[in-house]
Amino acid sequence: MALPGELWAELPAERRIFCSVLLFSWAVYLWEAFLAHRQRRVYRTTTHVPQELGQIMDSETFEKSRLYQLDKSTFSFWSGLYSEVEGTMILLCGGIPFLWKLSGQISGHAGFGQEYEIVQSLIFLLLATLFSAVTGLPWSLYNTFVIEEKHGFNQQTLGFFFKDAIKKFVVTQCILLPVTSLLLYIIKIGGDYFFIYAWLFTLVVSLVLVTIYADYIAPLFDKFIPLPEGELKQQIETMAKSIDFPLTKVYVVEGSKRSSHSNAYFYGFFKNKRIVLFDTLLEDYSALNKEPAEGEDGENEETKSKTKNKKQGCKNEEVLAVLGHELGHWKLGHTVKNIIISQMNSFLCFFLFAVLIGRKELFTAFGFYDTQPTLIGLMIIFQFIFSPYNEVLSFCLTVLSRRFEFQADAFAKELGKAKDLYSALIKLNKDNLGFPVSDWIFSMWHYSHPPLLERLQALKDAKQE
Repeated sequence: MALPGELWAELPAERRIFCSVLLFSWAVYLWEAFLAHRQRRVYRTTTHVPQELGQIMDSETFEKSRLYQLDKSTFSFWSGLYSEVEGTMILLCGGIPFLWKLSGQISGHAGFGQEYEIVQSLIFLLLATLFSAVTGLPWSLYNTFVIEEKHGFNQQTLGFFFKDAIKKFVVTQCILLPVTSLLLYIIKIGGDYFFIYAWLFTLVVSLVLVTIYADYIAPLFDKFIPLPEGELKQQIETMAKSIDFPLTKVYVVEGSKRSSHSNAYFYGFFKNKRIVLFDTLLEDYSALNKEPAEGEDGENEETKSKTKNKKQGCKNEEVLAVLGHELGHWKLGHTVKNIIISQMNSFLCFFLFAVLIGRKELFTAFGFYDTQPTLIGLMIIFQFIFSPYNEVLSFCLTVLSRRFEFQADAFAKELGKAKDLYSALIKLNKDNLGFPVSDWIFSMWHYSHPPLLERLQALKDAKQE
């Protein structure tokens, strides 16, 4: 009787590749499901505010955050299971070669023969992203209009949601299709060193997108207005100047029209840096802290009902502390380090792609017996073959991110912002209904930011000083 190892060795190489991809995908899913189960157990059993949180969180907010995170975790379980089953069925039923064949038929009807592989690739990409958008729509609707609505975060109407979704899809295609066509063309004509040219192209594209995103892409979805002259803007400019941050503009984005979650970030290269503050972060600017005018009609009644749970926001001193943390990432070189790591990884992946792209068994494993399209090769190698490497890299980057967050907090402390950052973190956790208790394995694997208690403890000593 043959042993399992002997049976495995007797399988054709393409079958071993296919089975390995499928088994690893389910192994990752089961690992993630195990971690999520551990965290859900924390949500279910931690029903009272722990003693160490007594001075930080009241019982009402603690219970709200517990129920919110429990709902999110349950939703994530079902959506994750659906996604895994869907992906498995696509692989088992030959969904990828079927869609490629369909794309060829459409391009043929349009007058493009088999020699126009890039045209067929773009049709394939359009159909694949359309399929993903349609199958993901019910989950997105449920998340927005059931979970986020139930817990007071959703500010969108159904019309706004669909308009936004269509706009996102169109903008994504306007970027994705031209970039992909140029990348495929470079790979086709690049010769033996095409991976270098492909890497350089993706580097340029990523830098251009980072540069233009907040100025030209983000305003298509949200309104950006300059922060009005006043005390807060003056204090931000003074702090930026004190650490030689080349600030040129400060914007407030009306995120409250979409959600009551808050955020802040900076962008730009060289001597042209901008800071963006969500209005939900600012106590004095958030629409969620303002009562609708009396005597307004039914639409404003809906707005009034949605804003009944007011978000606290942050005072100016706390906003400055949060920005001190964000600017710490710049001053300490975290942004540059992340770019370098990303590009080193990108170069390595393109190099390995160049090594593997000629292996016919990679294509036959996924149903491509007579053709080896470049786009399909990119999908197979980057998405499936590299998946173990991607999981390890993701974990390492999560660990590095937590280290960077502690360093940025320490930088804010050096600016004398420890006390204000301490209170800001508590307010932001409350406003976003973050649950401050977590399973240690779940936290270690998933949290790119350190748990709240760890950050507060690191700030506490400085605050007491």
